[in-house]
Amino acid sequence: MKILDRYILITFLRTFFSVFIIFMFIFVLQGVWLYISELAGKDLDISVTAKFILYYIPKLIPLVVPLTILLSSIMVFGNFAENYEFAAMKSTGISLQRAMRSLSVFIVALGIACFFFANNVIPWGEFNFYNLRRNIAKVKPALAIAEGQFNEIGNINIKVDKKSGDKGQYLEGVVMHQKSASKSGNFKVIVSEKGELKSTPDSNILQLELINGNYYEEIVNRKSRKNVNKPHAKSYFDTYTINVDLEILNSEDLDEKNYKDRYSMLTLKQLNRTIDTLKKEREKDYKYLSRTLYNRTTYGALNANINTTEKDSLYTGEILDLFGSNIKVQIVNLAINSANSTTQILDSNKRNFEKKSIWLNKHIISLHDKFVLAFACVILFFVGAPLGALIRKGGLGLPIVIAMVIFLTYHFFGIFAKKSAEKGSFSPIIGSWLSTMVMFPLSIYLTYRTTNDKGVFQFDAIVVPLKRIFYPKNKLQLSESETKSYNYYKRYSVEELVNVIKQQGEFDLNKKPKQIALHNLLNRNIPLENLQEEGLEVDNALIKGKRLLKDYMDYSKTSLVSFIVGGALLGLHFICKNNKLPVLTDASFNLSIIAFIFFAIYVVVDAYVYSEFYKTIGQKNKRINPFILILSLPLYPLKYIILRNKIEHDFYQSCIHNIK
Repeated sequence: MKILDRYILITFLRTFFSVFIIFMFIFVLQGVWLYISELAGKDLDISVTAKFILYYIPKLIPLVVPLTILLSSIMVFGNFAENYEFAAMKSTGISLQRAMRSLSVFIVALGIACFFFANNVIPWGEFNFYNLRRNIAKVKPALAIAEGQFNEIGNINIKVDKKSGDKGQYLEGVVMHQKSASKSGNFKVIVSEKGELKSTPDSNILQLELINGNYYEEIVNRKSRKNVNKPHAKSYFDTYTINVDLEILNSEDLDEKNYKDRYSMLTLKQLNRTIDTLKKEREKDYKYLSRTLYNRTTYGALNANINTTEKDSLYTGEILDLFGSNIKVQIVNLAINSANSTTQILDSNKRNFEKKSIWLNKHIISLHDKFVLAFACVILFFVGAPLGALIRKGGLGLPIVIAMVIFLTYHFFGIFAKKSAEKGSFSPIIGSWLSTMVMFPLSIYLTYRTTNDKGVFQFDAIVVPLKRIFYPKNKLQLSESETKSYNYYKRYSVEELVNVIKQQGEFDLNKKPKQIALHNLLNRNIPLENLQEEGLEVDNALIKGKRLLKDYMDYSKTSLVSFIVGGALLGLHFICKNNKLPVLTDASFNLSIIAFIFFAIYVVVDAYVYSEFYKTIGQKNKRINPFILILSLPLYPLKYIILRNKIEHDFYQSCIHNIK
């Protein structure tokens, strides 16, 4: 290995491991922040807590390693560029690709290592982490109750708004569904303001004491006719105690591993096998459903020898007319019940298929994520290294900001794509690879730009036309010598500038001095009437046009303010409506209507003044088309900027050509 390769590699490795340790520490603290409230005060051994953190660390690698590579590459190559080390390399004929050679080999090796890590270590950590959490929850029932969601303990399903106490035993806002051994469903609901979990270490019974609540139970009769009125029992209680048998739960071993079939716990081989099994089960379910629906039609029992294409020559009416009224009703009811029953079967199977499809998609995504991690390491390196060389800034300031923006974009793309792919919006394979494929063209682009010593982005093709629209050159485009003349004329008085204009004959080939002098006068905002008094020929149409220009500016500004106020009030209306504030909702809506009425009035007025202005200065062809005016109303702020600059430019040019 050459000295340069060794120097670059050692510099990168130092930064890489430093950043890796920092990020790992931050993400572990985040995990501890999420789970420490459930672990602390539960009489757990230090070894159990240490195992909990140890098993949690592997799942952080897919986040920490790509982010570390991105930030390290930006920092290292930015530092090289900032200290002119890249300039020294290029002066000796060493290109960026040559400087990245040793690091490229290391990153590819790191990507391969990440693949094996994701295939072996992460499933091991997820397997142990998941089982340890479930076992802790079984040994400590209070741990199994998470705030704001339903949790199953024994034969009850419970949700609490808030937990307190050193062991989380005091509950507030309790909603509970109690299961019945004789029937399935949530027929018994208990709601209470407060509750308390009471248990002793030597007891197999968990007591849940509820305080100040209501008890509701639906009474289901075997005869369906009696259930039409929906009979139920309801009562109020001061205290209500429920006993839950924990004999089975408390016999759990914290090191026992009973759950091993989750997609995040499987290796590549196991995932392939599971995906194949799930696909075969889905095909069986489809065949079973189709066979069930076919049998319900009783098509197989029909006489296949009957020719349905031939019609009876003796009877051409409706078949139902052959039966009596009672039979007709029975036939129609039978058909309706059969259709409703079939619809219920389809709806039930649809929900079941959706759940199984989501489960299958999660396995496919988990399979491809192992490969995505390896490729992400390489691609993010080729994003960070050229970007660092382009921004020419090392350290933890600008590089960490850029790295976080890029990584959050990459990460959020991945999250949204995977969530959509799980629900079947598109292929789970695309969901896994989308974020990486978004970064792939960026890595090629940045590497190309850096290799050719170009900036990150070239916006001149976009910015220059926009500048011409929003900031037109309504003044003269002066050369360097003419600019000096303009600045020299600034010292002149009004009388002297008027003399310069008069001295330029109508047929003088060089009219620049006149234009520069007039340019100076107009920039001083001298009324045109005063220029007439000074002896210049100023057409009365220009004086009227100046007055119309001022009116247009005032009216259009009022229109703009009305438009912005109306839009803001309309937005406030929807915000108040979503937050259920009826008084503010109605008030903001009414005020927005008033603002838009003013806007419509002033739009018509300034359109009329705009047309009169161009008619006055002799340019009728530039008046506003009413159809275009209506279409441009939603984009009025943009129209305001464009027309304001355009009308100023046209008035200025008219003055240049007509003032003598």
